[in-house]
Amino acid sequence: MIIIDNTIISDNLVSVNFCCEFNKCRGACCVEGDAGAPLEEEEISLLEDYIEKIKPFMTFEGKKVIKKNEVFDYDSTGEYVTPLISDKECAFTYFIDGVAFCAIEKAYDEGEIKFQKPVSCHLYPVRVNKFKDFLAVNYHKWQICDTALKAGEKKGILLYKFLREPLIRKFGKEWYKQLEKEVDLT
Repeated sequence: MIIIDNTIISDNLVSVNFCCEFNKCRGACCVEGDAGAPLEEEEISLLEDYIEKIKPFMTFEGKKVIKKNEVFDYDSTGEYVTPLISDKECAFTYFIDGVAFCAIEKAYDEGEIKFQKPVSCHLYPVRVNKFKDFLAVNYHKWQICDTALKAGEKKGILLYKFLREPLIRKFGKEWYKQLEKEVDLT
């Protein structure tokens, strides 16, 4: 494990090869699972502020869920998550030819909002768990990403390099530079 400031980073981040194969998984991480994507408290405010600009990109079902439940829900541990449609896909998911896309990110890409998407979505398959004195940064291994493991192996891309942008978004440039230094020392 690697320790940087108040983060404990799993060795998997620097040893597992990974490169998302979106054309093969078809956005399964937005559809599968037992809860929505984790949300940070400040992201709820952003979603509330931007919801009217996001709605045009959402499905009818997604809009119904948001109207009923607001822009967030709670998982089984009481943490904030995106709401789900019928315990399946994220309420912010829309589909084109059977491929799942994010309405939040679409609104961002169209220049409608300044919030790209929840940082947990950007970081996936990495999950950040909060503890009293530290954050645990772990790789979440799931069969829906098996093709990404194969692609990462073929291309020689380590998980932390594939997730450079979201890791910097979450922890900052200096943190990421320190991670690179720690990797070079091992």
